[in-house]
Parts: sequence; structure tokens; C-alpha cells
Amino acid sequence: MVARKIRVLVIDDSASVRRAMTTILEEDPEIEVIAAASDPISAARYIRDEVPDVITLDVEMPRMDGVTFLRKLMSQCPLPVVMCSSLVEEGSETLLQALEAGAVDIILKPRLGVADHLAEARMTIRETVKGVARARVGGRASRVRSAEPEKKLTADAVLPPPTGRAMSRTTEMVVCIGASTGGTEALREVLEALPADSPGIVVVQHMPESFTRAFANRLNKSCAVDVKEAAHGDTVMRGHVLIAPGGLRHTMLERQGARYHVSVREGPLVSRHRPSVDVLFRSAARNAGSNAVGIIMTGMGDDGARGLLEMKEAGARTIAQDEATSIVFGMPREAIARGAADKVAPLGAIARELLQAAAR
Repeated sequence: MVARKIRVLVIDDSASVRRAMTTILEEDPEIEVIAAASDPISAARYIRDEVPDVITLDVEMPRMDGVTFLRKLMSQCPLPVVMCSSLVEEGSETLLQALEAGAVDIILKPRLGVADHLAEARMTIRETVKGVARARVGGRASRVRSAEPEKKLTADAVLPPPTGRAMSRTTEMVVCIGASTGGTEALREVLEALPADSPGIVVVQHMPESFTRAFANRLNKSCAVDVKEAAHGDTVMRGHVLIAPGGLRHTMLERQGARYHVSVREGPLVSRHRPSVDVLFRSAARNAGSNAVGIIMTGMGDDGARGLLEMKEAGARTIAQDEATSIVFGMPREAIARGAADKVAPLGAIARELLQAAAR
């Protein structure tokens, strides 16, 4: 039996972007663009005729802006939506509002004529749409089935595998968290529940470049812990959270004496992502061992599953988010299937589990 294609509605006021998005998406045999609308009013007519599996939605459009349309859509007919933006720093706050309003993920508009960007963007756009199609929106699980994953680079492309246990337990613990689709709001819930003296935390959340700084700044305003975008050499300290910068580099945990710091380096896509959760988790397995706690949360694909198992084998305590509270139960499911999770917990319990694991 042939699986039904993922039906996508593209909404963008630029005709060239609509054409580019349609071409990029339909290069994947699992995706079908059922319509391309120039504004939300036109899009609403398409939705009345045929409900799509996924909507890609521009932010700034005539007749109605994307965030306003998103709020109306989520109140009347919740559907998986991925925001599509040219994303400059000053536009990041609007995209954060879109995620709070119910958007599942964000992609960058393809920069036409920039060959290097477009080649990588094609894969990212298609994989994001396929992941979003499987998202749980409005309390409903998607009916779209997962396809077999394609081959991809592992953390070996950036960092050698760990060899044996890293080191014995010390007094300071470090927590590494990985998340993807649906992770921004899930991370907010976890970090807002932590006290100011929590263990030092490093987070990889799959995001486009330029977005993580605004995300960190917003979290910093609502959390008792201090949150910032990670920079090369930043120390991992109690009461502080470092968010890996999105887009161009990997973030790794390193140790000098009794202290941990992060290394932010260039490298190829790993598990189709940069930064990669697998790279962060492997670095924690190598350099922290039983001094670490690893947490894998909502997200598509399997990035982080291998790394979490490596952390567990190195003596770390490991936690996976459960299916019922995951927007996309891809990354946690793969980690659980590999036996990488000591504990499977709902989103609302992860902060408590984190603190208990770090205090064990």
C-alpha cells in the first residue's frame, strides 16, 4: 500500500518564494503542494475546500499578518504550521510570538541565487515540513506516518567516540538538554520551573541562525536561572543556562581542571542538524561522564539518541520526555528504543527529575 503524500499549503505574498517553496517541497516524493496562496484570506478559501497536513506561513503579508492568521487558525481549526521567514535579528521576537501562538517550527526562506545556502536549505525545509506533519497539535496526534530515515552523518564527523568511562563523580554536575520540533515552548516550561541555584545547563535546540539569541534573551526574562546564547569559551556555572547558537556551528562540552566550559566550532551537519544534540551529548560522555545528566525532549528524527546512550554508558543519568507530552515523539522514541533513557517522564515532571538526578 502506497502511503499518502503529505499535503502542504504554502502561504507567502512573494510569487518567487511561492514558486521556490513549491519546487523544493515537491522534489521530495513524499510531499505534495496542494495550493500556494498570496495571503491568509485566499488561504482560508483553500482550507475550506481541502484541509492540508501542513501549512508554511509567511510572517509579513498584506490583508492580514501571519501571526494574526495563526491565532485565528489555532482557535478554529488547529493544524501543524511552520513559520517561513527571512529572519533577521529584529524579526525574532515576532517569530517567538508565533511559536507561543501555536506554530510548531520555523524555517528560513530560501535565498534564491545563493547556491551553497539553497542546497542545504532544500534538505532542511523538506525535513522540517515532514517533521511538522507528524506533530501533535491541539491535543490531536497526526495521521501522517513516518518514513524510513535516510542515511546521514553521525557525531563521528565532528568528535571521536568516547573510550570507557570519562571520570569519577565530582561535586559539580552539568546538565545537557537536546530538543527540536516543539522544543521552544517545552524548554520554556522546564527552565521556568528551575530554581536560581540549579546545576549548570547546556541546551541544543534546533533553530535557524540569528534566532537563538532572541530565544535566550526571552527565557532570561522569565526564568530564575540566567539564560544566554552560548559563546566559545563560556563557563558552565551553577544557576546559568547556555543555549547553543543556531545554524552554523556545533556546541560541545569541555573540561579544564574542575570546571566545564563550552566549545563552539564549525563542522558538517550531523544527523542533518547543526548544532547537533548527538555532538553535545557525545562531548558530555567524553568529558563529564557520571558528572552529567542528559535529557532528550520533543523533536523529529533521531538526533541525540546515540549520544544519550553514550552518556548513559559513561555513567550519566538520562531522561527522555514521554510520548503524551511530546509535540513530535521522534527523538525521545529513538532514545528509548535504544535503551538510552534511565527515566521516561512527562514534560511537567522533567524539571523535578533533572534536579533529583543532579542531586543523586
